[in-house]
Amino acid sequence: MRSDQELLSGAALTVFRLNGQLLSVAEELARPVGLTAAWWQVLGAVLARPLPVAAIAREMGVTRQGVQRIADLLVERGLAGYQPNPAHQRAKLVRPTEAGYAAVRRIDPGHAAMAARLAAAVGRRELEDTLKRMRRLSEALDTLEDGSDLDDLVGGGVDGVRLE
Repeated sequence: MRSDQELLSGAALTVFRLNGQLLSVAEELARPVGLTAAWWQVLGAVLARPLPVAAIAREMGVTRQGVQRIADLLVERGLAGYQPNPAHQRAKLVRPTEAGYAAVRRIDPGHAAMAARLAAAVGRRELEDTLKRMRRLSEALDTLEDGSDLDDLVGGGVDGVRLE
């Protein structure tokens, strides 16, 4: 039987590999329309409604600075724009332009085909169950991160030396 630590490590390594695989697929799907996977991710985050950069970063699990850099590039290329944020004067909202929506729409057929292939390979029910379990794991990690300081768990660093 595997220990809790082995299960956590196995889950993390599998997610890291899966992330790389999904990013590779996303790059292949986005490249023909002149996007990168990262640009597609940011545009995808604001398709339903405009969001501030910080909210996009939280949703994607990446840094605000990284999303800001990508948002600025999307605006520069006419794929997104900034609009005033009624909730926060300095944190403008990112929204796709018509060109941004059009770029994502051009990815849709390849995206749908890849999704169908994956569902056929794994089984739709198993894919749904996997998504449910991945979301549950993410929620549990959010809860644990909110309630404890990871520095306390690791003793402040390697061999008791605090890493800053």
